[in-house]
Amino acid sequence: MSDTKEPTQKTYHKKATGPALATVKKHAKDHELKLYGGCFCPFVQRVWVALEVKGLSYQYIEVDPYKKPESLLEVNPRGLVPALRHGDWGCYESTVLMEYLEDLRQGTPLLPPDDPKARAHCRLWSDHINRNIIPAFYRYLQAQDPAKQIDHASELKAEISKFVDAADPTGPFFLGPSISFVDVQLAPWILRMRRVLAPYRGWPDPEPGSRWASLVDAVEGHESVKATTSTDELYLDSYERYAENRPDTSQLAKAINSGRGLP
Repeated sequence: MSDTKEPTQKTYHKKATGPALATVKKHAKDHELKLYGGCFCPFVQRVWVALEVKGLSYQYIEVDPYKKPESLLEVNPRGLVPALRHGDWGCYESTVLMEYLEDLRQGTPLLPPDDPKARAHCRLWSDHINRNIIPAFYRYLQAQDPAKQIDHASELKAEISKFVDAADPTGPFFLGPSISFVDVQLAPWILRMRRVLAPYRGWPDPEPGSRWASLVDAVEGHESVKATTSTDELYLDSYERYAENRPDTSQLAKAINSGRGLP
């Protein structure tokens, strides 16, 4: 009789690690502006990066999104993160929260001030990220059939190519030398391409010297992005359930499997 044991399935992490943990500790003190987040969630990281870029004071509250605390449900009855409480007011949905932080007109702006056309351009390509790049990312990651993986990899590359064509040609960020709303929208998935898609699906590094490579390097090297990023192990473990397309992985995974848009 063999003593070989079945490999243990990895599960999602409940606490940030590495630089992200240090940032959590810096923002543990009670504050009227509270971000409810989960350490592995890319939608949370969007809002978190925005707060850091802006240099706003805030409290970060780590929650287990699969065991929804009452304090989170009071802000978002669906129990999804990110959620933001500002005084006695609360809201959710990552893009809406980033827009709210812009509307506060505090700290470093991520949308170009007083330039309606440039702001519309940013919103247009943020919409492209949400409608096309992110769903393609998860279709690729969740696909179990190798032929479908190839198809979804091609789809993801095509959507990224459209995005790169719309970016400032010099960069390194989407609008030029400074990080913008659009870069922050995509940043968490840029990080997860190297940390999740590469080990689980063989996603290649950007071609050296390409415009995509300069944007990826600029985003990954930005201090606010690094400050909200955990160690590689956290992402590898937390996304195994997506890579295996396990049942009840998340509402997002269910939506992708059923062909619906992001929840």
